[in-house]
Amino acid sequence: MRAHHVIAVVAAILVGAGVKLIFFTAPTAEADTLSIESVGVDVSQLHRNVTNLPVQTFHDMSLVFPGAD
Repeated sequence: MRAHHVIAVVAAILVGAGVKLIFFTAPTAEADTLSIESVGVDVSQLHRNVTNLPVQTFHDMSLVFPGAD
């Protein structure tokens, strides 16, 4: 008879945990809309500033293997 009580208690705990997960889920994260100045993006500014980008040169040694003669 004790086994039935233990099974009933474990089942009640599992049902309670399931109900808690269903009804008390974490709230969905939302972005703060107060920091956004406008909804659109000014594409003309993006195209205008493409020619002013700095150029960095580097010595590409990705296909040079050390010790190969």
